[in-house]
Amino acid sequence: MRLFSQIGWYFCREWHRYLGAVVLLIVIAILQLLPPKLVGIIVDGITEKQMSTSVLMAWIGLMLGAAIIVYLLRYLWRVLLFGASYQLAVELRENFYLQLSQQNPAFYLRHRTGDLIARATNDVDRVVFAAGEGVLTLVDSLVMGVVVLVVMSTQISWQLTLLSLIPMPLMAIAIKYYGDQLHQRFKSAQAAFSSLNDQAQESMTSIRMIKAFGLEDNQSKRFAEVAVQTGKKNMHVARIDACFDPTIYIAIGTSNLLAIGGGSWMVVNGSLTLGELTSLVMYLGLMIWPMLALAWMFNIVERATAAYGRIRSLLAEAPTVPDGAVPLPASRGILVADIREFCYPESKLFALHQIMLRLEPGQMLGLCGPTGAGKSTLLSLIQRQFDVEIGHISYHGFPLRQLKLDDWRSRLSVVSQAPFLFSDSVASNIALGNPGAPQEKIEKAARLASVHEDILRLPQGYETEVGERGVMLSGGQKQRISIARALLLDTEILILDDALSAVDSRTEQQILHNLRCWGQDRTVIISAHRLSALIAATEILVMQHGTVAQRGEHSVLASQRGWYRDMYRYQKLESALDDLPDYCEEALVNE
Repeated sequence: MRLFSQIGWYFCREWHRYLGAVVLLIVIAILQLLPPKLVGIIVDGITEKQMSTSVLMAWIGLMLGAAIIVYLLRYLWRVLLFGASYQLAVELRENFYLQLSQQNPAFYLRHRTGDLIARATNDVDRVVFAAGEGVLTLVDSLVMGVVVLVVMSTQISWQLTLLSLIPMPLMAIAIKYYGDQLHQRFKSAQAAFSSLNDQAQESMTSIRMIKAFGLEDNQSKRFAEVAVQTGKKNMHVARIDACFDPTIYIAIGTSNLLAIGGGSWMVVNGSLTLGELTSLVMYLGLMIWPMLALAWMFNIVERATAAYGRIRSLLAEAPTVPDGAVPLPASRGILVADIREFCYPESKLFALHQIMLRLEPGQMLGLCGPTGAGKSTLLSLIQRQFDVEIGHISYHGFPLRQLKLDDWRSRLSVVSQAPFLFSDSVASNIALGNPGAPQEKIEKAARLASVHEDILRLPQGYETEVGERGVMLSGGQKQRISIARALLLDTEILILDDALSAVDSRTEQQILHNLRCWGQDRTVIISAHRLSALIAATEILVMQHGTVAQRGEHSVLASQRGWYRDMYRYQKLESALDDLPDYCEEALVNE
């Protein structure tokens, strides 16, 4: 029952809807008391031969009128009550999505995608069900139960009513026990459902790799094992769930037995009429729903309490990168980094140390170095996915910690190593950050990214659906569409994190030439393993073991001893060897 106190903030805010629904439920409960009372009057009137046909028809008409009014009022309270609960679903999911969008990569190391999807869908549905059906059953069972008991005690016989209620305390104890067991078992079942979601999500997103390695049977076996475990957890829930109804029916059956037995004795002794006993039995029939509703409500609320606990635990996680308060000036600024030391959360090893750079508008910074040197870490810090603890990164003279996150990230366009495309048209993917962009601007960005001609060769051109994660496109096409998406934003700072790795050398040079023309007054940061992408950079940082081993322009670094010169010469030789077969083939043709 603590769920109702946990979401009490919503009940207080939507009090008018819930109060209206409660008032209508009370009116309906009162109207439902008329038929048993009228049936008792009719039975006594007919047995005593004191009721005319016209009076009988009037009583029957009154019962029909009450039934029609109850039907209309039920429609109204459903609109009020369920409308409020569905609005709660919208707010919970909005808060959930906002929380996910504010988290940094470390958050997604702790929470798997399938688990997050389960919490945003299945768990939210359970809470919403409790805020709708749970409130309904609670109010309806209490109102109907109390009103029926009052009428039975005051209008018929309090002694017979008390006799018929003897099984109820035992039933309440049993339901409380079942509810506690259900809470624990359902929490475990939801965790198992999250694992099943994880397995399904991973299998579907990696289906091409699974088929390439012939792992279909192996993955099916793993999925079946998780499904079996999930089924067992849900069977544990079902076993305790199945105990509610039999317990209630046994209690109600015992109550009816006591009522009929005691009532018959009272009728024989003249302390109760046959019509009154008939009314009391009908009232006990009305008690079946409140008892079932009460058990159902415990069931709903215990499930929702477990689900809401999972939701709250995630919503309670504060973002590790808090928002700042300082708005950015509208003009372009200078980006300065002075990183003394940086370690990833829960790690004592330095990922970066002694990194200093200064970038003015119009300059291009190149980042290179062996795998694991810290290039992507530096780009993550510039994007403020993590905060620098010792040192600072500033823009316009303001440390990034002080800036509003939305303001800062709106100045950045980022193309990552693994571009992500949505299951939508090519045009919509390019216009992701600027949905209202006209077709001319979309095509201009595509030309800058040297992907326009490729798009025109697709079946429907810019309106071609690319499939989930761009499945119908090559790696180079996906990278270039992602670059076009970033260029369309027309931001002050463009970050390319090894975003040209899947394109050929000629296309790479064409894109870089276009970027130099596009970025004359913008800051461009390029991280690359292929050093030919960095030749035009204003400054190149050669990173090794998390620090800057060399820095300078390409011509300077290519003449200095060190990693850069060695790697540049190796890559030139590799490129020459790659071109050799074409040269030999051409020579043979000429001969």
